[in-house]
Amino acid sequence: MKKILFFAVLAAGFASCTVVRPHQVAVKSKLGKIDNKVRTAGPVAYNPFVTKVIKVNVRTMNLSIKENLPSKEGLTILSESSILYHIKAEDVPKVIKETGLNYEENLILPVFRSAASDVCSRYYAKDMHSAKRLEIEQEIRKRLAEVCDEKGFVIEAVLLKSISLPQGLTRSIEAKLEAEQEALRMEFVLDRQKKEMDRQLIEAEGAKKNAIIQAEAKAQTAILEAEGRAKSIEIEAKANKAANDMLNSSLTPNVLKMNQIQAFMKLSTSPNTKTIITDGKGGVINMLDDK
Repeated sequence: MKKILFFAVLAAGFASCTVVRPHQVAVKSKLGKIDNKVRTAGPVAYNPFVTKVIKVNVRTMNLSIKENLPSKEGLTILSESSILYHIKAEDVPKVIKETGLNYEENLILPVFRSAASDVCSRYYAKDMHSAKRLEIEQEIRKRLAEVCDEKGFVIEAVLLKSISLPQGLTRSIEAKLEAEQEALRMEFVLDRQKKEMDRQLIEAEGAKKNAIIQAEAKAQTAILEAEGRAKSIEIEAKANKAANDMLNSSLTPNVLKMNQIQAFMKLSTSPNTKTIITDGKGGVINMLDDK
């Protein structure tokens, strides 16, 4: 009997302890009353006869939704979306008391459907399929967070993963995108051709300027050479004139007379017979060879 009682007490002891995982927090519910104290990862002891431990995930959760969304032009767009959210650990008692553990069905989904329908109805269907998708996602997340934040939830992101447009609209959008791509391609080709023409024009202008510079340089060189030659001739003429002037100034009557006497003396020593005719005043008038 004592052994049975011992094992019963031991079993009760093990049953009165639970472990909270790292991605969880726990609160105790004693006789239906929620304790405001939040237990984090680790063992939690409790009285299994009057107390229950409620564990709640506080890691990021992914809620996938398939929903028909209205567009501004009145079309119905099939969308596959994801809501990334987590519960604030300190607000878990509040979430259990006010929203309950079925919070996705009771709170997040209804608010998302309302916000998504209201936001998408202000955009054209093509906007959901193109560049404005991010803007739509951010607007829905903002509307969703306005309600859920005060309830203890953090809305991290709203993602429109898949947008299924009506078939005719899809073809129209694809045709428009193809036309825009072709227009961009032609714009690129024309821009490249324009740049090539500009390059050739710049090269031609450069060659023209270079030819003008070379011609001007040649002309300037010719002018400098002509000026140099003229200057040289002028200097040579001045030198010749100065030499002649010096020579003329040195030929005085006495010098000429001395030169005449020296010439007579050289003639007198010549072996040949010569006849010299002079007026006795000036220089030699005539000289005859008597050979």
